[in-house]
Amino acid sequence: QVHVVESGGGSVQPGGSLRLSCAASGNIYSVNAMGWYRQAPGNQRELVASMATGDSALYGDRAQGRFTISMDTAKKSVYLQMENLEPEDTGVYLCHAETMIELSRAPHRVQFLEVWGQGTTVTVSS
Repeated sequence: QVHVVESGGGSVQPGGSLRLSCAASGNIYSVNAMGWYRQAPGNQRELVASMATGDSALYGDRAQGRFTISMDTAKKSVYLQMENLEPEDTGVYLCHAETMIELSRAPHRVQFLEVWGQGTTVTVSS
């Protein structure tokens, strides 16, 4: 079993900042990529930012220039620093991980597994 757990959401005023954290745990052999998606009421889930291990970050249009994603592969964690928040940033932020899980050591077998967290709520309002 693999789980990801988010933390760091909350309520802030426009122009404020928040830092989200997400940690993956379980029988993980390696992490291929981790990222953040936003689910707002009545809207489709959209990419906020993602990062593949050893690669550069990818940002959604709203995050570009205001948010910064970082990943600690040793801790199997991803972070999202959000600056200059706007009311339109309100939503549930879900952590996503693409992992390889270890099925057996001898013979060594791994399998791709995609995991979603439950989400952490961000509310930007005056």
